Amino acid sequence: MNDCSRFFCNRACEYYPCHEGITELNCLFCYCPLYERAHCPGKPEYIETENGTVKSCMNCTFPHEPKNYDIVIKFLRKR
Repeated sequence: MNDCSRFFCNRACEYYPCHEGITELNCLFCYCPLYERAHCPGKPEYIETENGTVKSCMNCTFPHEPKNYDIVIKFLRKR
């Protein structure tokens, strides 16, 4: 199977790498499509602010790991 539609790495991006410690950084889901999901397979942090709780994915690398492509797609298909 050709994985060209499952993986994209933009080393020319001014923010690359957006996460440290990943050897193969998949930029396909640059902005996490699971951010709005209450329960996602990643490891988000929840920060308490004076205006309420904010979901932070700053330290979550889940959508950027190539092995997780199928899991992200599965979650996107759920409604």
